[in-house]
Amino acid sequence: MSERIHFASDLHLGSPDLESSRERELMFIDWLNDVSKGQGVASDGPATEIHLLGDIFDFWFEYKHVVPKGGVRILSAIARIVESGIPVHYHVGNHDLWTFGYLESELGVILHREPIVKEFEGLKCLIGHGDGLGPGERGYKVYKKLYTNRVCQFLFRWIHPDIGISLANYFSGSSRKSGGKSGGGYTTAEGEYLYQHSLEEWKKDRSIDCFVFGHRHIPLDLELKDDKTERTARYINIGDWINHFSSAKIIDGKMILHVPE
Repeated sequence: MSERIHFASDLHLGSPDLESSRERELMFIDWLNDVSKGQGVASDGPATEIHLLGDIFDFWFEYKHVVPKGGVRILSAIARIVESGIPVHYHVGNHDLWTFGYLESELGVILHREPIVKEFEGLKCLIGHGDGLGPGERGYKVYKKLYTNRVCQFLFRWIHPDIGISLANYFSGSSRKSGGKSGGGYTTAEGEYLYQHSLEEWKKDRSIDCFVFGHRHIPLDLELKDDKTERTARYINIGDWINHFSSAKIIDGKMILHVPE
C-alpha cells in the first residue's frame, strides 16, 4: 500500500484571542478533513499518517482536572481521524509542551517530545517541531529548562487556571512581536539555525534524506549538499497557519511543500 504522509504546524489556536482565531481553526479542520478523506490538497488519496509538528495551541497546560478553554472542534476532528484508523503523530512545540497524558488518552494521538526518524517508501526523514535546536535562541534554551523542570511544572499547576493561563497568554503574545517568526525573517540558508542544525545532524547520518521542522513560521525548502560526494538532502520548514496556511506531504516517497497562492 502506498504511503501518503501529511504535515502541518503552528496554528497557535487561541492567538490573539479565541474569537479571532476561530476562522483559522475552521480552515485547519477543513485541511484535516481533506487529508483524511483524500480530497483537496490530498487528491492523491486519504492520508495513511498525519504529523502535527507542534504549537497547534498557542498555550496548552494540563492541570489535574482542567485543560484550557477552546479547541473543542479541533480536538474532536483529531479524535475522529484517529478513530477512523489514521495514525496522528503530535510533536509538542514550545507553546504546547505541557501535555501530561490527556491528548494521548482522549484523542489517541502518538506523542513525541523529541525529533524522531522515520522512513517512508525509502525516504528517510528526521521530524520535529524545531524549538531549541541548532545555534541561536539562547534565551529560549534557558527558559526551556525551566519549562520542562518538574518542580516548576508542579508549582505552576498550583496557580489558579484563570491566573496561570492569563499569564501564559501575556508572555506568549510578547514572544511573537517579531511578526510570529521565531528567529526573525528569512535572510539566507546559512542564517537559518534549523538549516545549520540539519547540516550537523546530516554529518552524523548521511542516510537521512529530509529534515522536516516547523517553529519558524516560514515555508522553506533548502538543499543540503556534500561537495565531496555530491550527495544531497533537504531541509523543509512547513511554515504556519497564521500567515501562510502551508503544509507538506510525502507521496510515493517524494516530499512536496504546499503553500497556497
